[in-house]
Amino acid sequence: MTITVALADDQPLVRMGLRVLVEAEDDLELVGEAGNGHEIVDLVSRLHPDVVLMDVRMPLSDGLQALSKIKNDPRLGETKVVMLTTFELDEYVFEALSSGASGFLIKDSDPADFVRAIRVAASGESLLSPSVTRRVISSFTGSRPATHRPHPLLGELTDREREVLGLVGEGLSNDEIAERLVVSPATARTHVSRTMIKLQARDRAQLVVIAYQAGLVS
Repeated sequence: MTITVALADDQPLVRMGLRVLVEAEDDLELVGEAGNGHEIVDLVSRLHPDVVLMDVRMPLSDGLQALSKIKNDPRLGETKVVMLTTFELDEYVFEALSSGASGFLIKDSDPADFVRAIRVAASGESLLSPSVTRRVISSFTGSRPATHRPHPLLGELTDREREVLGLVGEGLSNDEIAERLVVSPATARTHVSRTMIKLQARDRAQLVVIAYQAGLVS
């Protein structure tokens, strides 16, 4: 199945690099590019790409504003957004996840990470397991005081599900959670799915936000 992709970045050179990566893959199809937040919202509204790679900082309407408009439009609910950031913009990572981003990548990541991000997002999962993502989460959560706002449904979780929530918050994949808890990958997936359902989380990225707000991420 072909995955349709749109790019949003105000730097033509960055877009060119991403374009080359996308066009080199048989299962990816580039359907459009945008240089600012207004353009990408319009593009997504017209073309409904499966995945958008979008820079945080753009003129007219930045990536976070564009992300919010896309995720708040029920007609665009199927479009997944992966945000592109730099270490200097760590403070935006939490807001991006809170607003519905399926994940984020550092701009100087390995080229293969961008291709993988597109496929992971298109599959409905969140890009939260790569080591580069963990570094950003670690850098972000360690750079500001914790603001604990436990989710109102947190009490619905079993002790094991609460433990799993904390591990998701650390950026662990299902396989890594299975290894940490000494259970099968299928069991780990079940725990994650039940946790998501009980907390009414739209995706794995939101679980990270909930875990951070509940003080489960050290």
